[in-house]
Amino acid sequence: MKKLLLLLTIGIFGLGCSQQAPEVLKTSFSKEALIQKVENEEGKTVTIQQILDQHKGKVLVLDFWAGWCRDCLKALPKAKELEDSNKNIDFVFLSLDRSREGFDKSLERFDMKDKENYWFASGWKNDFNNYIDLNWIPRYMVIDQKSAIAKYYAISPEDPDIQATIDKLLK
Repeated sequence: MKKLLLLLTIGIFGLGCSQQAPEVLKTSFSKEALIQKVENEEGKTVTIQQILDQHKGKVLVLDFWAGWCRDCLKALPKAKELEDSNKNIDFVFLSLDRSREGFDKSLERFDMKDKENYWFASGWKNDFNNYIDLNWIPRYMVIDQKSAIAKYYAISPEDPDIQATIDKLLK
């Protein structure tokens, strides 16, 4: 009986803490979200709008991750496979590491230095992350050639909707 009660408690706790897809799947960004600042590897501050502008005309995948996130680290090999099989699209990695030092160490430790990386110096809670309902990482978004959101919510690089969205946008 004790084992059954324990399993039931663990199951309920697991459901309560699990990642939930947002009720509204947004297709564009708010003005507040677009002016959110992040830092690049050199410590230069840029806005989300500037990042999107750099990739306008291309399909872009945003990958939210952190070096302390076990699920993110487990997903890295599959994320690399997604990137390798889509050489004609752009990938931007947005780090939620807790400190600048942690960000720098994560890039080095997980072989991310040759990628386009940014860090949320403002922390997890900011206008961009609040707007996109960021409640868990890893998280993946596909942005179309006009900087609109084509795939709002994916929690795994293996989500078949990511590749299907990319393929549809490239037609």
